[in-house]
Amino acid sequence: MTIGEYAIVDKLANFIQNHPEINIHLHYGNTSNLLELLDHGQISMAIVEGNYPKENYSHIKYSTEDYIAVCATSHQFNKEPHTIHDLISEHLLVREKGSGTRNILEQSLIAHGLHISNFIHYTQVENMHTIMNLLKKDCGISFLYKIAVEKELKSKELKEITLDDFKLQHDFDIIWEKESIYTDKYLSISEEFI
Repeated sequence: MTIGEYAIVDKLANFIQNHPEINIHLHYGNTSNLLELLDHGQISMAIVEGNYPKENYSHIKYSTEDYIAVCATSHQFNKEPHTIHDLISEHLLVREKGSGTRNILEQSLIAHGLHISNFIHYTQVENMHTIMNLLKKDCGISFLYKIAVEKELKSKELKEITLDDFKLQHDFDIIWEKESIYTDKYLSISEEFI
C-alpha cells in the first residue's frame, strides 16, 4: 500500500507515457495479499515492502527506504523518548496483519524484546491515510516509511521521533514468479522503474 500510494506514481506516469501500447492493471494490497495473488497467477508482478521468502521468487530491488517513528508535531511526551522502550506508554497506530509496514515493525520490536501488545494501547488501521490523519490529530504515534510522510514532515504537521536504538531501512522489491518464461520482459520493465 505504501508503494502504490507514495513511491511509484511518478515512475508509473513516465512508464505509461513511454509505453502507451501496454495495458496496465494496478492492484493495491498488503504484502501477504499480493504474494497470494502472485502465487495464484492473478497478477504478473508485484512491488512489495514487507518481508517475503526471497528464495520463492525472482526479484530486483526497487528502492531502499527509511522506516521511522512519527507523531504530531504538537505531541507532548511524558518523558522525552530516547529508545524504543520509552515509547511503550504511547498509543500506537498500526497497520493490519499482513501489511509489510506492520511486519517490519513487528520484526524490529522482536529484536528489542517487544511486541505490539507491549504498548499500553494500540489501534489497528487498514488505511495509511487514516493513520496519518489520526497522527495529525495527535491520537498516537506510528512507525511508517519516511517516503509516506515526507510532505507532512516538511509542512511540520508531523515530526520524526528520533531514537538512539532505532535506525531502520528496508528494501522495496519488484518480484515475479521464479523461473518465469517472462523473466527477461519483467527485468526490462523493472529497469524502467528503478
